[in-house]
Amino acid sequence: MLENFPFYLGILLVILLLIMLANKIKVAYPILLVLAGLIISFIPGIPVINIEPDLIFFIFLPPLLYEAAWTVSWKEMWRWRRIITSFAFVVVFVSALSVALVANYIIPGFSLALGFVLGGIVSPPDAVSAGAILKFVKVPKTISSILEGESLLNDASSLIIFRFAMIAVATEQFIFHKAAASFSWMIVGGVSIGLLIGWIFMKAHKYLPTDVNVDSVLTLLTPYIIYLAAEEVHCSGVLAVVSAGLLLSNNRHRFLSSRSRIRGVNVWESFCFILNGFVFMLIGLDLPQITKGLEEVNISIPTAVGYGVMITIVLIVSRILSSYGAVIVTLIARNFIKVADSKNPGYKVPFILGWTGMRGVVSLAAALSIPVYLNNGNGFPQRNLILFITFIVILLTLLIQGLTLPYFIKKILTDNDDDTLSRNEVYNNIRQELAEFATHYLKTNYGDQVESNPPLQHLILKWEQHSNGIDDESIGEDLKVIYLDLLNQQRHWLINKNREDQSLDESIIRRQMHYLDIEEEKLRYL
Repeated sequence: MLENFPFYLGILLVILLLIMLANKIKVAYPILLVLAGLIISFIPGIPVINIEPDLIFFIFLPPLLYEAAWTVSWKEMWRWRRIITSFAFVVVFVSALSVALVANYIIPGFSLALGFVLGGIVSPPDAVSAGAILKFVKVPKTISSILEGESLLNDASSLIIFRFAMIAVATEQFIFHKAAASFSWMIVGGVSIGLLIGWIFMKAHKYLPTDVNVDSVLTLLTPYIIYLAAEEVHCSGVLAVVSAGLLLSNNRHRFLSSRSRIRGVNVWESFCFILNGFVFMLIGLDLPQITKGLEEVNISIPTAVGYGVMITIVLIVSRILSSYGAVIVTLIARNFIKVADSKNPGYKVPFILGWTGMRGVVSLAAALSIPVYLNNGNGFPQRNLILFITFIVILLTLLIQGLTLPYFIKKILTDNDDDTLSRNEVYNNIRQELAEFATHYLKTNYGDQVESNPPLQHLILKWEQHSNGIDDESIGEDLKVIYLDLLNQQRHWLINKNREDQSLDESIIRRQMHYLDIEEEKLRYL
């Protein structure tokens, strides 16, 4: 490991350069990283990368899921709960079933159980890939909310299918009542353990004498502890992490200080940025090992590629058809129950939802977790072919759907498909109402202190200006440029002041520099 350390540092540098390039040319960075890993893997002398499944499941997956749960809106998830659960469970199952039937019928030696193993692996779309693509285009809030909610649950449903299929392959039988009991325990137990441990961490943040650094480290430990605890009792670690993440995210203002929240966002963005970059690069780097496994079982590369293309087509078609089916069911259900949106979305929204089916991290981890040998000592049937097909599916969905999704969104969807044009107006109205509430509260509760307290007078004046629309949040783009220039000049002044006055405590300068950083950060949200 140590002798390859310079290689991993070089890979990290390549990842950073490629992500900067992807942002420049407006292409989702997972696409470039997978292709780059594929190219690098064929360079002579490059160390062979053997990806352990635990590396993905226990190091990469928990924090990525936890961070996603922190950023998603519980309110939006609940609003779109029916369509989200249908995509996360029903659509995933339909995709897995379609793959299982086609693989069993067309690929020689593929039993139905093996087909479900493959289907469980490749059925969940990758949230990271979709998120990286959607940030370059204007997408209606409805679609982004559904995709965010689905991404938190589809990993769990696909891994449950995968586990049951693995049991069927190993035992050559499927006992329904045992499977139903195990399925129920994985879901109920996973959610319960996640909520329990999440509640314990929430109380630890609130009542223990923590500071900003301790809070940040605790949030990093939380997903790993929850995932391991759930897996130890054979529950769904994915559902446990997601449940805890939603609980803590929805209560973050009750147990974390404002400074811990600001620091936590920075820590988690950087941490997940590195994790995502490495995992997609590793997908490409692992191809030589996968193709070597095909040669050992005498399966030609063109034949295996053909199987991979076929499974990819099945996945794309089944997800699109399932998307239309889910919308049709919703339109029928609105006649009997209240649904979030009673409008007919037409062909546009179902197609976009169906086309956002790029595969990635979870599919790779599940495929790699297939054991080389069964408990009876025999080799796991078709393991190398399953690995190769999984790689082809990841590569093709990233390239085909990932590169064309922005085009379809721009051509098919219009600004009138959502209320995005009025969101700024709603935001400004909320700001004004909040400012009026603040002014009224200060005058009512601290009115007797106004005359003798000039800072309080200034605070009331500030919020009165807010309520009249005169504040730093109503500045135009030209004034933002001027303010940024002022902030930079203030930094230079502080640096020179610190250099010239040797008796000045530098921590005071750094504190003021931090304040200027916060001021500049505010401009991003104005």
